[in-house]
Amino acid sequence: MNDSAGFVAHARWVIPVEPAGRVLDHHAVVVRDGRILAVLPSAQAREQFADRVQVELPRHALIPGLVNAHTHAAMTLLRGLADDLPLMPWLQQHIWPAEQRFVGPQFVRDGSALAVAEMLQAGVTCFSDMYFFGEETAQVAAAAGMRAVVGLIAIDFPSAYAADADDYLRKGIALHDAWHGHALIRTAFAPHAPYTVSDEPLRRIATLAEELDLPLHIHLHETAHEVAQSEARYGVRPLERLAQLGLLSPRLIGVHATQLLAGEIASLAAEGASIVHCPESNMKLASGTCPLPALLAAGVNVAIGTDGAASNNDLDLLGELKTAGLLAKLGSADAAAAPAPALLHMATLGGARALGLDEEIGSLVPGKAADMVALDLSAPHCQPVHDPVSQLIYAAGREAVTDVWVAGRRLLHERRLTTLDAAAIVAKAAEWGERIGAADHDHSSG
Repeated sequence: MNDSAGFVAHARWVIPVEPAGRVLDHHAVVVRDGRILAVLPSAQAREQFADRVQVELPRHALIPGLVNAHTHAAMTLLRGLADDLPLMPWLQQHIWPAEQRFVGPQFVRDGSALAVAEMLQAGVTCFSDMYFFGEETAQVAAAAGMRAVVGLIAIDFPSAYAADADDYLRKGIALHDAWHGHALIRTAFAPHAPYTVSDEPLRRIATLAEELDLPLHIHLHETAHEVAQSEARYGVRPLERLAQLGLLSPRLIGVHATQLLAGEIASLAAEGASIVHCPESNMKLASGTCPLPALLAAGVNVAIGTDGAASNNDLDLLGELKTAGLLAKLGSADAAAAPAPALLHMATLGGARALGLDEEIGSLVPGKAADMVALDLSAPHCQPVHDPVSQLIYAAGREAVTDVWVAGRRLLHERRLTTLDAAAIVAKAAEWGERIGAADHDHSSG
């Protein structure tokens, strides 16, 4: 069945995300040419669009596609390689040596394919990536029919991908030019972090981002050590340094942000910058806690991300939302902090807004792309349904995802991937696992 030509999806509940807090009982989303034509009561849609293919989702909630606003997709191949270690030993003794040895186009292609398969099965329709060989990630996402914002990575140090900051930027601009105007693939500047990118490249990136109208995706205030290091080296905290270099603007997407002062939160709000909260990665690496309730109270746009599978260890955005909500309540001693609708907003419209895509995706409203996810709430652990939004956040989990559409094309049909060969992807990942594991063992014991 070619969904993209036009269909009507009837759901028990349609949760459009806009307007906030609305749940539509027994409604339908009418799709034509990959876009949402109308959101109507089911009975009316059946009458008005009787000639269209009718997709029945009688036990399901239909929501906008989830946006994973911070990933290192290819790092799925490093999942579980070195767990339960602090950030620096984890990086220096395991992750960086493995990357140095193995990262290349094929590694990124196979790791990205594994990530795309996992994310689609979890209801993620768009991801914002930061990794080497972004050309490969773009290719994999586009071939699968998934939406991606591919990071134009910049870092001062040489890697298998580029020799120095100039080389990264040159390759980044070429990547941007190659994909410019593509229906599903966008780009964003992705300087790795304030402590790995020096002033001159950051200044150039600020200028180029303005010229090319691109977002700026950067790890920011991830650990107390990073902030102390910046103060010692530059005399200011990282956010202040970015502001001085011209990077604090509505383009800025600051990831992690576990160390924020009240004045910094106010600056982020005033400048219209976005923060990506990655609670599980921050908890696992003991990096700190992003002050989610304070950010939301100040009106800062907050998105949510999984980070890479090496430090999470999954790409389950619904799981991330539950963690974010519980952590906010515990940390603020306020059970009303970060309610379920606010959390769902972070994973949909908040993510879309951070990436500059909120005109295109993030809510089920006429005119937007038909990026949609159906979740079956009929399982025992989802019953009874007093409030479908609460159920999605606190009870359902990614196993409830049955169907996923991007731009009206069904990429997951009754839990089966339609554009990817899951068995082949898993077999390749297992081969990489053996090679990487053997090398890590040699390195660690050497």
